[in-house]
Amino acid sequence: MNKYQNIGAPPGTLFYNGQQAHERIKITLIEFSEQEFFEQEFYDLSDCLMHVKDNMIKWINVEGVHNLEMIEKIGKIYNIHPLTLEDIVHVDQRPKFEDYDHYILSILKMIIYDNEVHSEQLSLVLMENTVISFQEPEGGDAFDIIRTRLRQAKGRVRKLGADYLFYALMDAVVDWYFNAIEKIGDKVEAIEEEIINDPKHESLIELYNLKRQVIYLRKQVWPLRDMLSNLLRSESHLITANTQLFLRDLQDHSTRIIDTVETYRDLLSGMMDIYLSNNANKMNEVMKVLTIMSSIFIPVTFIAGVYGMNFEFMPELKSPYGYAAIWGVMLCVMGGLVIYFKKKKWM
Repeated sequence: MNKYQNIGAPPGTLFYNGQQAHERIKITLIEFSEQEFFEQEFYDLSDCLMHVKDNMIKWINVEGVHNLEMIEKIGKIYNIHPLTLEDIVHVDQRPKFEDYDHYILSILKMIIYDNEVHSEQLSLVLMENTVISFQEPEGGDAFDIIRTRLRQAKGRVRKLGADYLFYALMDAVVDWYFNAIEKIGDKVEAIEEEIINDPKHESLIELYNLKRQVIYLRKQVWPLRDMLSNLLRSESHLITANTQLFLRDLQDHSTRIIDTVETYRDLLSGMMDIYLSNNANKMNEVMKVLTIMSSIFIPVTFIAGVYGMNFEFMPELKSPYGYAAIWGVMLCVMGGLVIYFKKKKWM
């Protein structure tokens, strides 16, 4: 699918630019208060809306954003701006924050690590007593821990408002970043030991692959910190002072992730330099041995070349000790060069 097919279209035009998908969009409705809890999956938006209650906090999770008609219906029902809907279905967005009159929007990347770093776009819309999340269906899901807390009434999430749920969902996504970083860290340690002890060509390939993953992860994390900073600077009435404290902690987590990613990137660059330096040193050692051998045999080759000339009047050719004398001279020359190289510590 051409990601740039909508070039020139009016602002707010919905165009899905992700992987081609044919699955039905699944809508999960979770409603809760401190005493009550309701959870059900729907494949029809009208059925879902019939179960919505005004006196409870609502989390509507939409899995799949390829059905533009469904996304447009949700936008009309909840009065979501067309530019927001456009950002939701354009799944290659940078993490961003937008503040509107009656809702706020946060877009971030959910990281999935399975020996490769993958990401899927997550869009969170916070309204009064309602959180709507839009995610791609083919990736992982960091929200299971939040669902478990809601079902079992653990922690603060059932006691506080929709803004805390909004924070908790982002916090769950950021925790997945730590999970990916931990696995990458294990690989970095393994390849570092391999490069130092027994570097191979396969090590270089793995090193390049790992560096590419770290750079990709860095591209997802840097805008996340900016998004959280903009969220903290906003004066939206939808976010209480209590939740602001948790958001500041979440921003600290994003800073830690960035520091760790930068450390791994520098470490991998250093390991690549070590690998290339080791290869250069090995080549230098080989060239050193070949040069020393050539230096030892060049004078001997010269002497052999002189006495290999077919001239008739060469006095040494008639001497009965000429052959032994020449051998003696050549051995003395070679021995002298070996002693000289050892004194210079070239051998």
